[in-house]
Amino acid sequence: MMRSLYSGVAGLKTHQTKMDVIGNNIANVNTTAYKASSIVFNELMSQTTQRASGPNAATGLGGVNARQIGLGVKSGAININISGQGSAQSTGNPFDIMITGDNFFVVSNGLENFFTRDGSFYVDGAGNLAMTSTGYNVMGWQVDPETGFIKQDNVTALRIMSTANMTYPPEATTMANMSGIIDKNDTDVTNPNGKAVNLNFFDALGYQYTAKFVFKQSGDVNEYSLELDKILDSTGKEVEMDQATLDSLLGDATKQYKNGKIAFDDKTYAWDNGKLINSATKEVMADLKEMYDGAALKNRGTESSLNYTDADGKAVQKTATVQEQLDAIAKAYGYEGSTEEFLNQLVQAPAGADAVATPAKELPVSQMLANLAQSPAAAVTEGEKMTLPTTGSFDTVGRNYHGIKVMFDGDSGKFAGINGQPTVTNAKLNLSALGGNFQDIDIDFSETSMFDNKGTSTIGAISGDLDGLGTGRRLGDMIGVSIQRDGMIYASYDNGMTRLLGQIATAAFANASGLEKSGDNLYSATMNSGEFDGIGVDITANGGYMSTGQLEMSNVDLSAEFTDMITTQRGFQANSRIITVSDTLLEELTNLKR
Repeated sequence: MMRSLYSGVAGLKTHQTKMDVIGNNIANVNTTAYKASSIVFNELMSQTTQRASGPNAATGLGGVNARQIGLGVKSGAININISGQGSAQSTGNPFDIMITGDNFFVVSNGLENFFTRDGSFYVDGAGNLAMTSTGYNVMGWQVDPETGFIKQDNVTALRIMSTANMTYPPEATTMANMSGIIDKNDTDVTNPNGKAVNLNFFDALGYQYTAKFVFKQSGDVNEYSLELDKILDSTGKEVEMDQATLDSLLGDATKQYKNGKIAFDDKTYAWDNGKLINSATKEVMADLKEMYDGAALKNRGTESSLNYTDADGKAVQKTATVQEQLDAIAKAYGYEGSTEEFLNQLVQAPAGADAVATPAKELPVSQMLANLAQSPAAAVTEGEKMTLPTTGSFDTVGRNYHGIKVMFDGDSGKFAGINGQPTVTNAKLNLSALGGNFQDIDIDFSETSMFDNKGTSTIGAISGDLDGLGTGRRLGDMIGVSIQRDGMIYASYDNGMTRLLGQIATAAFANASGLEKSGDNLYSATMNSGEFDGIGVDITANGGYMSTGQLEMSNVDLSAEFTDMITTQRGFQANSRIITVSDTLLEELTNLKR
C-alpha cells in the first residue's frame, strides 16, 4: 500500500518539475535567442518480488518471468533545443546582430569568456563593442598593423571607436589621368588662351589644390601643347611662385611653330620715347625705363610712378606694378588677358650682312621688348638686336613655352605619344619643386583622342590612375560603421575611404547542448560541451553568417508548450488520485478493528 503512495508522490514531483520547465519556456517566449528546454521522464526503480527463472527440460516446467513492482518516476534529463534557429526580429540597429548557424558569440567580463546567441550589442564609453544587457565585451580578432588583414589569434575585446579609428589620414595625389576628345575645330583649342583643363589634387596634409592647364593647337593640327598656367589653393588664391618655378613644373622649354600675326592698336595707343600712352586720354600705361634695369626686367611686383598730364592739361599721379604695365602692353598688341602668351611669341629676325656669321634668328617678344627698352628710339633690325615694333603689325612663326607635346595619329585620331615618343603615355607634374608637402603627379594621357565632336572638346583630368589608385585624399572623419556577414567590422569616412577595424569571432562546440546556462542569456563551456580554445572560428567556416539590424527570437513553440501543459496537468491529476485512493484504502484498513 505504501508503494503506491510513494509512486504518486514521485509522479507529482516529476510532473511539477515538467511544469516548471514549461513555465520557464513560456516566460521566456520573448527573450532574445532563448533556447527552449524539454524534460524526459525515467522510471525510478522497481522492487523485485520474484526473479525470473528459465525453462527446465528435465522436469518439463517452463520459465517464469520476474515479478517487479515499480516505485515511481524521476526526471531523466532536461534537454535544450540549442540547435533550433529562432526567427529573425528586425530592429534597424546596426549593432544588433543575428547568427544564422550553430556558432556562438564570445563575450568576456574581463576574467572569463562566456558564450551567447544574444547579439544585442552597443558601443560603450571606451569605444568597445559590448552586450547591451551586461556590458560584457564582445571578443574578436584585431587587424595586423603590418599587413592590414585580420590576424586570427587569441580573442580580445573589439575596440572600434578608438581615437586612431575616428579619422582617416590624408594622402597626397600621386597619379592622374586625362581622357576625352580634342576636336581640332574647337575654337577654345585654336585661340591664344587655349582649352582650359583643371586637375584637382591633394598635398600630403590633405589640402586641396587645382592645377590649371591649357591645351593649344600648334601648326601641325595633330600636335597640341599642354602647359601649366597656375595652381590655386582651395580658397581660389594662386600659389605664389616665380615664373621660372612655374615653367619647371611641366616639361622643358620648347618651341611650337605656327604662323600668326600681331597688330599694334595704333588707334587707341601710341609709343612715345619708351612710354605706352593712351592716345585719347594721354594716360601713361607703361614706361619701359621704369620697368627695366638695362636689359633685365625688374621684379613683376615692383611699383613705379607713371605721372602724366591728361588731355585737359591736368597733372595726374599714378603708380603701377611691372606686371600691370606688361598687361597693358599685351592689351595694346591684342593679347588682353594673355600676357605670357604675348611675351612668348616668336618672330623671325633677319640675318645680318654676313649670313654665315650672323644667321637668321627667332626672337621672343619678351627679348624684343627688352631691346626696345634699351633703344626705344632706334629701329634695330639685325640679329638679336631687333626691337618690338611700335606701329603696324608683324608676323610670328610660333612661340616658346614650357610644357609637353601631346600627339595624335592623323589617320586614326588615337593618342600617338608625348614629345614625339609614341611609346610614352605619361608625363610628370614636378610639384616637388614647390617644396613643402607637395608630391609629384604622374599623368596618363593614353585615353585621350582627336575626333570630330562638332567643334566641342570634352577632354578633362581627374586624380588617380585608370584603376583609381593614387587619387589622394583629405583627412576623413568617421561617418559610419558596418558589420559584414563574416563579422568583419568596417568604418566608413567622409573622404570616401573605408578601414577594417576587426572581426567578430565565434565559438563552435562539438556538443553545444552540453553548455551550461549562466544566466543573462549566457552559457559556459563544460567538459561535455568541449573546451573553447581561446581563438574561436570564422563563422563562415561552418556555413553560417551574421545579419545586422536583426536579433534572433526565442525558439519556444507556444502551441507545443500549451499542449504539453495540458498533458502535464492530466498527469499531475492522475498521480494525485493515486494518493487519495491509497489513503482511502488505508482508512478502510484501520477501520477493521472497530
